Amino acid sequence: MTYVAFVLFFCLISCVPSSSHAQHTDLKLPLKAVNLGNWLVTEGWMKPSLFNGITNKDLLDGTQVQFLSTKLNKYLSSENGGGTAVVANRPSASGWETLRLWRVNESYFNFRVFKKQFVGLGSQGVEAVSNTPTDSQTFEIVRNDADLNRVRLKAANGLFLQAQSETLVTAHYAGSSWDDNDPSVFKMKIVKSLQGEFQITNGYGPDKAPKVMQDHWNSYITEEDFNFMSANGLTSVRIPVGWWIAQDPNPPKPFVGGSLQALGRAFTWAEKYGMKVIVDLHAVKASQNGNEHSGARDGYQEWGDSNIDETVAVIEFLAARYTRRPSLAAIELMNEPVAPGVTFDALTKYYKAGYDAVRRHTNAYVILSDRLGADSKEFLSFARSLDRVVIDVHYYNLFSKEFNSMTVQQNIDFIYHERSSELSTLTSANGSLVLVGEWTAEFARNDASEEDYQRFARAQLDVYGRGWGYWAYKCAQNHWSLKWMIENNYIKL
Repeated sequence: MTYVAFVLFFCLISCVPSSSHAQHTDLKLPLKAVNLGNWLVTEGWMKPSLFNGITNKDLLDGTQVQFLSTKLNKYLSSENGGGTAVVANRPSASGWETLRLWRVNESYFNFRVFKKQFVGLGSQGVEAVSNTPTDSQTFEIVRNDADLNRVRLKAANGLFLQAQSETLVTAHYAGSSWDDNDPSVFKMKIVKSLQGEFQITNGYGPDKAPKVMQDHWNSYITEEDFNFMSANGLTSVRIPVGWWIAQDPNPPKPFVGGSLQALGRAFTWAEKYGMKVIVDLHAVKASQNGNEHSGARDGYQEWGDSNIDETVAVIEFLAARYTRRPSLAAIELMNEPVAPGVTFDALTKYYKAGYDAVRRHTNAYVILSDRLGADSKEFLSFARSLDRVVIDVHYYNLFSKEFNSMTVQQNIDFIYHERSSELSTLTSANGSLVLVGEWTAEFARNDASEEDYQRFARAQLDVYGRGWGYWAYKCAQNHWSLKWMIENNYIKL
C-alpha cells in the first residue's frame, strides 16, 4: 500500500440536502490547496513591512513588557499576579512582572497584569484591581530620545509613576531627570510582541488603517495569483478570515471594512480558473489560542461557552452568503483551538451548532480543526455522526524540541513513518475524512541544501496524499511561500 492511500479526503459520500441548497459534489481529487495566509487575517512575520508606517511599532497591542527601576534595580510587579498593589521588589522578572499593553494611541497605553486586571491609580498608591481600563488606568510611555527603552510613565494625573521603595509605588512625581537615581526612571524590556489584525489596525489608527489595509488586500492576492496557482496544479485555496468580516463594511473598531469584498473577488477568480474555496474562520472573537493569527488583542485565550452563539452567527453569515457559489468546497468552523483552554465539551457544542448552521444553507463540507495539544483522534466519534465532515490536522516539523536535533533524513523519515502512521489511524476509523490543512517545506535545519528541501517537500506530498493545504502562498520567508518554492523549482505538483 502506498502512503498516498492512507489519506482519503473529500471522497464523494452521499448526502441529500434540501433542494434549496447549492450542490457542492464535483470536487476533483487529489485536492491540492494553498493557504492565503496574511491576506484577510494579518500575520506580521509573513510581511513585516506592513507595519513600517506605525509610530512606536514596537509597542503594539499585546506587547509584553517589564519595567526595571533604575534606582532600586528591582522590577515592577503586580503583587499576587493582580488584585492588589503594584510593588517594585523583584530582582528578576517572570509572569507577575510582565505587563501586556493595550494601546490607546501611539503614546498612551493600559497595562494588563497576569490575572488580567489593569494597572491604575489607587488611594494608597499604584494598584492592579480594575477589570476595565479607564482614564485612571491609562499611562503615557515617555521614551528617552537617546535610549528608547529608558522610559518614564506618566499617569492620568499628569505626574510620573515612581518607585519610592520596594513596597510603595505611587504616581506623584514631578521631576524631569533621566538619571539612574531618579525614582521615576525605568528600563523597559520588550519580552514578546504580536503583529496581527488587531495590532495593525489599532496601530495605524482610524485615519490611516483603512487605506493601508485596502492597499494590502488589493495587491497581496490578485487575479494573476489565481491564474498562477491553477496553471501550476493547485486545485483549491484555503482562505483564513476573521470574525469581524460578518460585520463588514462597518466592523467593530479597530478593524476596518473591505475584507468581505476581497473574499468575494477570490470566489470569482476561483470560478474563473476552475478552483475551489475553503473558507476558514481563522480568528474568532475572544481568541481560541491567543496567537496573533487568531485576532487576539493581547495574547490571552478567552474563547469559551459564552462565545458560542456569536461565533455560530459568523458561520451562518458565511454559509448563507456563499451557498450559491459553485466554487465553495468547505467551511472550516475554527482554526487551531488550543487545549486545555478551549475545552472539548465547549468545542463539541460549538461544532454541532456550527455544522447545523452550515447545513441550513449548503451541503458543502464542514471542517473541524483538532485541538492543539490534544489527541488528534478525539473528534472522530463525533465526526462520524455527521455527513460530509472532515478533521483538519496541522503538521509542522517545527515548534517542538523533538525536531531541533533531527537530521535532514530523520525529518524525512518522520514524515514517512510517524506522520503516515497517524494519518492511517485517523482515516481507517470507519473511513474518517482528514485534511492536512497546514504544512510547509520549512524545518528546523539551518544547513539544509536545495536538494534537502526538495526531498523533504516530496515526502510530505507523498504522505499527505489527496488532501492538503500548504502554508502559505506568499511569505517573506521563502520556504514558507509556495509561490517562491514553485518558481525556484523546490516543489513540483
